[in-house]
Amino acid sequence: MTRTPDDRRLELLQGTLDMLILRTLQWGSLHGHGIGQAIRSQSDDLLKVETGSLYPALHRLVKRGWLRTEWGVSEANQRAKYYQLTATGKAQLSRERDRWSQLVHAIGLIMNPAPKE
Repeated sequence: MTRTPDDRRLELLQGTLDMLILRTLQWGSLHGHGIGQAIRSQSDDLLKVETGSLYPALHRLVKRGWLRTEWGVSEANQRAKYYQLTATGKAQLSRERDRWSQLVHAIGLIMNPAPKE
């Protein structure tokens, strides 16, 4: 995998990190570092989630009941907290997906207006 220069990396829109975390955990539990790496690799290295943003978001999602945690052992044989999507989190992901589609549509209308007749 090629590394992306930092100047090509994109800033996350406010509120999208929660949605990306929920989506990443849709396929199973991961520890915090794994979540950040998954977001980075699935975005072709365009999105890098800093630790100072990731862990507060994870704690917020646990507090809202969208994620649950359990302790396990990482691939590096280290004790790690694993995050898993709850049923409430799955429902929230569906709502977030709908809102995201609406936002993309609205921005598309502005960025690519229909020609005036």
